[in-house]
Amino acid sequence: MEQTHTLSLDDRLAARLAQLRQEQGWSLDELADRSGISKATLSRLERGETSPTASLLGRLCTAYNRTMSRLLAEVESNPVSLLHPDQQPLWVDPETGFRRRGLSPPAAGLDTELIEGTLPAGASIAYDAPPVAGLEQHILMLEGEMEYRLHGTPHHLRPGDVLRFRLFGASRLTNPGPGPARYLIAITRP
Repeated sequence: MEQTHTLSLDDRLAARLAQLRQEQGWSLDELADRSGISKATLSRLERGETSPTASLLGRLCTAYNRTMSRLLAEVESNPVSLLHPDQQPLWVDPETGFRRRGLSPPAAGLDTELIEGTLPAGASIAYDAPPVAGLEQHILMLEGEMEYRLHGTPHHLRPGDVLRFRLFGASRLTNPGPGPARYLIAITRP
């Protein structure tokens, strides 16, 4: 376990993804069927040869019935009760540049997570389904603008706006620009 402290977040994430599949007793083919991700891509992700995009992580979280925050917390090397800014895990989507910072310290038995998201101008991220149906979410727009398409309905968010909902279907975040869209999101498991 000491080796975990020297591995990068991407390396620990790759190892956790491989471990989750093994815990389920699924072959790569079975996970490909459940997630809609090709067997070759899954293999590269589990070997750490490529970093997952937000979309791929979303589909894997759905297959494993986990929120992205929970998955990322599972790969943290030293869970604590207080996270200073330099300790908050930051994940960057290699495809879009989307930045996701976990603000809540990982905690077993607690169901709410707080996340800061920054979506670059012109970027868009789509999720086919939530990782857990019925997640309660609250989005507070901090700066920039963002369209959040929820169950097919667009919501245009500006600084100070708050959108509260339960997520059951597809969603899409789009930043029309010109600058980054930065927001806080609180997620509570049903």
